[in-house]
Amino acid sequence: MSKIAANTVKKKTAEKVGADERVISFVKRHIRGLLALIVGVLLVHDVFGTHGFMAMRRTAREIKKVQADLDQLNKENTDLEQQVRDLKSDPHTIERLAREGAMLARPGEVIIKIPQARVAEASARSKP
Repeated sequence: MSKIAANTVKKKTAEKVGADERVISFVKRHIRGLLALIVGVLLVHDVFGTHGFMAMRRTAREIKKVQADLDQLNKENTDLEQQVRDLKSDPHTIERLAREGAMLARPGEVIIKIPQARVAEASARSKP
């Protein structure tokens, strides 16, 4: 190898070593700041990230809301099941619905239908 090539290799090696030393000294000088920055980023991610604290609270609220809706629907379902049982087996319920809905009456009874507007007016007048 020629002297020029050997000098070029030595310069490149020296530059590489000098750059490595500069990086190491930079890291040593700023290690606390870098660690604080990393910890800060991790904290922000844990609080506001996709699966962070805020997302967990939002999900818990949604679960409570859905659970309340589910309880309400289960109650309505139970009431409707009771109505179905009554309609299948309770003669008083069947008679009441037939009288109210189809305007049916027993022999000798007279049905008087009052329009809803008059009922609302009468109830408004009776309340002081």
